[in-house]
Amino acid sequence: MVYATRGLVESCLGFARESDPDPVTISLSVTPAEELPGADLPPDTPVFTHFYYPDSAGSVNFVFGVDMGTPVGQTQARFVSHPNGELRVRQRDDFHERIFVAVPPWDEDSVAVFDRGGEEQPLELLDVEPPEEFPE
Repeated sequence: MVYATRGLVESCLGFARESDPDPVTISLSVTPAEELPGADLPPDTPVFTHFYYPDSAGSVNFVFGVDMGTPVGQTQARFVSHPNGELRVRQRDDFHERIFVAVPPWDEDSVAVFDRGGEEQPLELLDVEPPEEFPE
């Protein structure tokens, strides 16, 4: 089972909707369930809660081809949109431990999660809020 906050999925769908007909790729990270008030899960269960803006450090990425906007090793998934309607992992998708794929009409029913092998994984959306984070 893959767990994600409803707010995270809604935010990613919003990015997909805004960039349509162009695809979008967003890095996603987890928070342990024990840090999520109201999450009725074992404490060490990973819950996808945060994303890194898809355009962070875009000009640096364009010049050097390196994702400077996302901390190395700190994301466990990618959200990718397929405006053409293919609800599956494609060879050109940016593979990660988990790949969230969304298609039009960009709603919760048009999102699926896959593992690296392209096998669909069950997804449960949680109505919990991630902890607030403040820059140091």
